Formats: sequence, C-alpha cells, structure tokens
Amino acid sequence: MDETDRSILALLGADARMSVALLARRLKVARSTIQARLERLETTGIIGGYTLKLGEAARQGRIRASILLSIEARAQAGIVTRLKSIPEVERAFTTSGRFDLLLQIAAPNTQVLDQVLDEIGTITGVLSSESLIHLSTKIDRAV
Repeated sequence: MDETDRSILALLGADARMSVALLARRLKVARSTIQARLERLETTGIIGGYTLKLGEAARQGRIRASILLSIEARAQAGIVTRLKSIPEVERAFTTSGRFDLLLQIAAPNTQVLDQVLDEIGTITGVLSSESLIHLSTKIDRAV
C-alpha cells in the first residue's frame, strides 16, 4: 500500500458512497487508476466491503456498554456461539490481560441492558464480568 491507497481508504472511510469519479478528482489521478486500485484493494482483502455507519442521531436513545468477561479457556467457542444469538451484542473481541473477551453492547434502555447482562452472566463458562456504560463519544474514527 502506498500513499494513494491510504488516501483512497481515508476518503472512503469518511464517505463509503463516494464515486470513483469524485475520488479521482480529489486525488488528482485518472478514474481508471482509482478503479484498478479499488479492485486490487478488494481482491487483497484490504477493503472487505462497504458499509453504512450510523450517525449520532440514529444512536440517540440507545444505551451502549462495553462488557469485559473472564471465561474458562475451553469454553470460548460455546460462549461466542451463545453471544451471536444475543442481538444486542454488536461486537466481541478477544483480549490480552486480565479479561478474555470484550463485548460491545447496544440496548434501547437500561431494562434491556440489565436483561442482556443477566443472560451473559448465565452462559456456561463465564466466570466474571465487568460493565462499562458509555456516556458520550469524544472520538469516533470507526468505519
């Protein structure tokens, strides 16, 4: 990846709907160059897809939380399978350090969040959890 590829990714990260023509104008290169680079970035897996990023207005009224889980090592596959069935679990990451999994949760209200936390706590192999409620977003560079 060179500087042009990084610039393409930055522009698409800000607006995944940006046309090839506009990308070419912004970067001052030919449309065919942009198209070829996009195809290469997709083929090599650098671009895994194009998606919608919800704005703050769509996220208002949702309670967001990060949940840190300590689990039994041999239970991870079963735990992840159960977590996939809980729609409020948006993402799950393995981690290093004191906790084994980090979950990102979004719920419409505190009652649903509480139910989700209770459900997660009953999963076989979950040893302990710690919840961090998100209050406000200061930086969001996620795609």
